Amino acid sequence: MDVTQLAAVDAPRAARVLDEVRSAKLSGQPAPVPPRPVIEQSWERMLRSGVDPEHDFRSGLLPREEVQRRRERSALRHVLPVLRESLLPVADVARHIMVVADEEGRVLWREGSAPVLRKADGLGFELGADWREDVVGTNGIGTPAVARRPVQVFASEHFVRSHTSWTCAGAPITDPRDGRLLGVVDVSGPLETMHPATLSWVGSVAKLAEARLREMHLQSLERLRAVAAPVLARIEGRAMVVDRHGWTATVTGMPYTERVSLPKSPSAGTRWLPALGRCSLEPLAGGWLVRAADEPVTEGQARIVLDLRAPRRWTVEVSGGAGSWTRELSPRHAELLYLLAVHRTGRSAAGLAEDVFGDRARTVTVRAEMSRVRRYLGGFLEHRPYRFADHADVEVLLPDDPRDLLPHSTSPALGRGWKGTTGP
Repeated sequence: MDVTQLAAVDAPRAARVLDEVRSAKLSGQPAPVPPRPVIEQSWERMLRSGVDPEHDFRSGLLPREEVQRRRERSALRHVLPVLRESLLPVADVARHIMVVADEEGRVLWREGSAPVLRKADGLGFELGADWREDVVGTNGIGTPAVARRPVQVFASEHFVRSHTSWTCAGAPITDPRDGRLLGVVDVSGPLETMHPATLSWVGSVAKLAEARLREMHLQSLERLRAVAAPVLARIEGRAMVVDRHGWTATVTGMPYTERVSLPKSPSAGTRWLPALGRCSLEPLAGGWLVRAADEPVTEGQARIVLDLRAPRRWTVEVSGGAGSWTRELSPRHAELLYLLAVHRTGRSAAGLAEDVFGDRARTVTVRAEMSRVRRYLGGFLEHRPYRFADHADVEVLLPDDPRDLLPHSTSPALGRGWKGTTGP
């Protein structure tokens, strides 16, 4: 039975069915119908993390000054007009509110139907509130952030009982440059306002917001190219101009590289950059002039730490005699690097396609993603087959519970008992 379809025609009956499902699952009894997989996976995470299903927990609200500081720092501020124009005109009529939270689940913006806003206050759904899944249970902010896809949570699909009179549909918004989670946009309202089309609506608006961010990024690179052109015209040797995040605007005397990994807090002077070696960094308006050293960079023993412990933020850290650097990973890159850490002898493109998609024919997608990975890991990754280089000492940091490893992943390989090990 599709409960969301039933809810569209008979919300009270759907709510009763879901209440029976929730009660049965929490008591360990057979449920009348199975919960949707995305909801069941979330409930399992809640049970492991110790969230109390019968009593809600409310963390302290952020002070108004901290909310404002996060707003000014968040890239989501650039897409608020898109979100408002696409969601708010319907909100008052449909008795909904629009909620935008940052990557840590903190509510930064909240607008829409005034009566519904007052009801949200009673649930602790306020500005500055923490709506991470492991704090308040299955919900339309925290669960899409973990699942990394749009999720609708209807009635007793909420893990905590006090939220079961509510319906939410949320979608993650990611940075189109690197897949990093920026936050979640959510449309919420009382139980009777639920509609099965809401999820598609919110998901489409999130994609629209990401397209706007992509457009802004390309515009900023165009402006940087205008600044860089006269600078590079006077330079001999290998050089490039990148933005503050390492994205390339233009190059001279060297092959084009889409992005270079800059230090976390770059400053002027000599630095070691992956794939380029020893370089000098000079500040430009909106970016950096990177001049590559003429002498070759010697290849020594390196240590690579793949940190997968956090539920939504994964990193790779590379350190060696020439320096160290850290990069935040997109969900797909975290997945691929984990699989290569498991298989130190290497995997072919077809093997990785089978691991990730269950389809050995999807080699084009795998090769494209691995090409992007090699742009920042450079000489630390070999190909034919894809593998970590022999001179790289690889360590993987895993979550305490193997079931919390890459919870977004739909990879068939990660469901075959590999979680929790880094052996061959």
